[in-house]
Amino acid sequence: SICIKDMANLLLPMPAFNLVRRLKQEVDVPIHLHTHNTTGTGDMTLLLATFAGVDIVDTALSPLGNGTSQPATESLVATLQGTKYDTGLDLTKLSEAAKHFRTVAARLKADGYLDPKVLSVDTNTLMYQVPGGMLSNLISQLKQANAEDKYYEVLAEVPRVREDFGYPPLVTPTSQIVGSQAVLNVLAGERYKMFTKESKGLLKGEYGRLPGTVNETVRKKAIGDEQVITCRPADLLQPELDKIAEDIGELAESEEDVLSYALFPQVAKKFFEDRLRANGGRKKDGTVPHVKAFDEAAELIVEDLTNGMTL
Repeated sequence: SICIKDMANLLLPMPAFNLVRRLKQEVDVPIHLHTHNTTGTGDMTLLLATFAGVDIVDTALSPLGNGTSQPATESLVATLQGTKYDTGLDLTKLSEAAKHFRTVAARLKADGYLDPKVLSVDTNTLMYQVPGGMLSNLISQLKQANAEDKYYEVLAEVPRVREDFGYPPLVTPTSQIVGSQAVLNVLAGERYKMFTKESKGLLKGEYGRLPGTVNETVRKKAIGDEQVITCRPADLLQPELDKIAEDIGELAESEEDVLSYALFPQVAKKFFEDRLRANGGRKKDGTVPHVKAFDEAAELIVEDLTNGMTL
């Protein structure tokens, strides 16, 4: 399949119609459209994409839909009822599910995990071009800094930072790097007074070649006289997996655990320690770590002693 991913809800209805229709004419695979409703145009975009023959669209039940989330499921299902595009979904059952998630949403809002602002429409996104996940992160950062009143200043700063940084795409991780730098610029009261570690890495070339022209004054301020990476960044890295496996030691029960530790060292280690405690000090295979090590050593010794022998 081909998935059209519109993170910031910038794909307007008519361009969506034309894009999907052309794809359906040219390729013989399912077309999947993922958008949000940040700008308030998501419902119309999905509707016209449906008329153009899209095969799959993403929606969310209304209590957790709209805004930086996806357009509401129930709205699209109701709109298409009785037409040749009828989804066949039961609105009554969707309503029952929505009732449950309405309670969940209320609890998340009361606990501060879900900011009502992220579920509202903001047409300024058409100018700032900030994707939904990035908006949620910006709101969280400003809330932690008790600076929610700086929200629109930060949004206005995002395109300026993006331009200075050579127009990195606003998708993870570069969207978060640009957003965090925009927050720093606004809260510090001075542009580029401070740089995050990730901003320095981006400007140095650790994330690859940037698509646009970088503001060299900003880059110089960030990395000084350090050499900009012009090759594939990974070619400069030494293999680390063996060292990582050694660091985490017996807390890791699988290769997946080692990879988790490589990606999220603090979180993964705590998780592994909690898992071990929850199992009474025993690993998943039922052995106590130091006992398992002893058993493995014993097996190797027996193998050596019996090599070539018939017992």
